[in-house]
Formats: sequence, structure tokens, C-alpha cells
Amino acid sequence: AAGQDDVRLDALFGRLKETPNILEAFAIEQDIWGIWLESGNNDVDAEMKVGMQSMGAGDYASALRAFNSVIERRPELAEGWNKRATLYYLMGEYEFSVRDIQQTLALEPRHFGALSGLGLIYRAMGKEGGAADALEEVRKIYPLMPGLDERIRELRDAEKGKQI
Repeated sequence: AAGQDDVRLDALFGRLKETPNILEAFAIEQDIWGIWLESGNNDVDAEMKVGMQSMGAGDYASALRAFNSVIERRPELAEGWNKRATLYYLMGEYEFSVRDIQQTLALEPRHFGALSGLGLIYRAMGKEGGAADALEEVRKIYPLMPGLDERIRELRDAEKGKQI
């Protein structure tokens, strides 16, 4: 098993939800991300790495080619969809990003990164309520995510301000 189907994830998510220790939560988060990036195929893993490096360098065209390749080769790998969603977000292509996030969550409903990304997109679109709702879902999975409570509070306040 690899990616979101890895047998280690259930225990890690259980610990992530229950730990009262922020440092432990961060270490668990890193373990989860590491597993999500394991496709079980060296070529796909290499392509994912190229995509991530290209995205980090601002070479969005190369990153898109790489993530498209990952998705074509391993459409069942949630992290391929999530990385492309992140890229689309950076490109300002919010509709494409939301679609890829939906696919990510269909494959891995516990994907706190995708949910957090959805919150960013909704915030950018002026949909503070939707953004806060997405982050409330993150809280159920990763309660100690840094800055989460503050971001939710700010979004709810902004939402209330629009209703006045």
C-alpha cells in the first residue's frame, strides 16, 4: 500500500486528533505528508518531486506537466491531485483547484492540506463562511494545526461583518 491507502495512516490520524502536544502533532503531520507522497512507483515519485521543485521555483508550466503525468499514471493517488490543486491555486485558477481538491477529498477525506487549501480559495473568492467551514473540517482532523483557531475566528468575524 502507498499514498492514502497506507496502513500506517489510521494510527497516525488517531494520534494527530488526540495529542495535546503541538510538537508531537507537527511530527505526526510530517509523517503523514511523507506517506502521502509515497506512490509505490519510483518513476511517479520522481515526477512528483520534479513537480514540487518546479512549483517551488515558479515554473508552473513544468510543474503542471509533472503533476498531470502523476495523475495520468496514478489517478488513485490523492496527493497527485492535491499538488495540482495547489498549483492551480497559485496560478489563480480557483475553479480547477476546487475540482482537484474535491477529487483529493474523494480519495482521502482526511486530507487536512486539501481542506486548508479549500479554505484559502474560498477566502480569496470572498466566501468567508465557506472558508471557515472548510477549516472547521480541518479542526476535526488536526485540532492543533498552527494558527487554525485564529483563522477560523477571523473568517467568522469577516462573515458577520458582511451580514451587517
